Amino acid sequence: MTDPWVALEPGADPAERVRVLRRAHETFTTAGTVPRPVRSVVAESWRRSARAGVGPDGAASVELTDGDLGAYRAEHPLARVMPLFRELMGTFAADGEHLLAVCDAHGRLLWVEGHAATRRRADRMNFVPGARWSETAVGTNAPGTAVAVDRPVQVFAAEHFIRRVQPWTCAAAPVHDPRTGRVLGAVDITGGDGLAHPHSLGFVRAVARAAEAQLALLTPPGAADQAPLLSALGRDEAELSLDGRRMRLSRRHSEILVLLSRHPEGLSGDELLCGLYADESVTPVTLRAELARLRRLLGPGLLASRPYRLTAAVESDATVVERRLETGGLTAAVEAYSGPLLPGSQAPAIVRLRERLAGALRTALIAHRDPDLLADWAHAPWGEDDIEVWRALAAVRPTAPVRARLAALEAELAVPAGRFPARARGATYLQRPLA
Repeated sequence: MTDPWVALEPGADPAERVRVLRRAHETFTTAGTVPRPVRSVVAESWRRSARAGVGPDGAASVELTDGDLGAYRAEHPLARVMPLFRELMGTFAADGEHLLAVCDAHGRLLWVEGHAATRRRADRMNFVPGARWSETAVGTNAPGTAVAVDRPVQVFAAEHFIRRVQPWTCAAAPVHDPRTGRVLGAVDITGGDGLAHPHSLGFVRAVARAAEAQLALLTPPGAADQAPLLSALGRDEAELSLDGRRMRLSRRHSEILVLLSRHPEGLSGDELLCGLYADESVTPVTLRAELARLRRLLGPGLLASRPYRLTAAVESDATVVERRLETGGLTAAVEAYSGPLLPGSQAPAIVRLRERLAGALRTALIAHRDPDLLADWAHAPWGEDDIEVWRALAAVRPTAPVRARLAALEAELAVPAGRFPARARGATYLQRPLA
């Protein structure tokens, strides 16, 4: 393959490719090895699917129905570009006996539209609005994999992990928030072997870019001025969206803005010094120099002093997660959580905030016992060694891969099976008080 993201290049024999892929899929599901003819993007997805405990004979589950689905769709950012999706893809889907599908950032299908007979066939495998099609739920598939890898991807026939999906071919591309760069979901075209062509992948990629451009145009004039946005989850250097600009901050400036955004009343120089530096030998002169550099970067007016404070409200992705969690929106909170807060920071105040947020979220996950949400956390980089979450996942989804991973963690950590560890590699910060 000259393009690893394309499933079938022009001139290839689809029937022969299907036979090769079926043999490879059987080899993987029985022996755990991926034969060479399988594309790397698919092989990696198969491995993630197996680690998540997805079985080849599984099926998608419907999570949102009726009023819940309608309310969720109405509030989702992609609702604003559904008319564009229909305009660009509706006729193509109907004439080609395909389906247009749109999912959220967790792989839940929000809209499935297109050819009536194709929709009826898709209904039989729960490819319907409200169903969860993430990799951790149903294995390799275009919308779920596109969201997982944040790349446009095409999945052909037996490249799908679940057997009942293997008669289908699909291509999907992620759609991002033009202000923050966060993945909002994916747009997908699903149908038969005729979609196994580079053009279908290029088509959905272009549609996704058009949707992002439309979302940027739909942002009210001056909205960026009114609502600066700080993205600090899952990254060591935060990104600030301000006055239509997106700027990457240094690590120290990231820490300062996170703390000031959480204290609109302001912080004294001594309070900032204690929150930022574990080393008591650091002098106020060092802090003042950092603040002067930050003020020049932000421009006039945003950073005031005596006390140090922000003159405009700055929304952060961490506060979004907290707000959703406080109102009982666990799924929405997990969706907004893209990793620990400034994970490389050792600033004492940032460490406390990071521990409190992650601890509150994982406590809610364990109590809620939703297998898909637990699997999302367990297979994320920050959760792969989190033994408490793996135990909770094993209790509600006791598949062989999940039990094997839990056994390996318990053996590695030498923890008795009936007790939680006081400390666990990859999750030590989670055992401290949340206050």
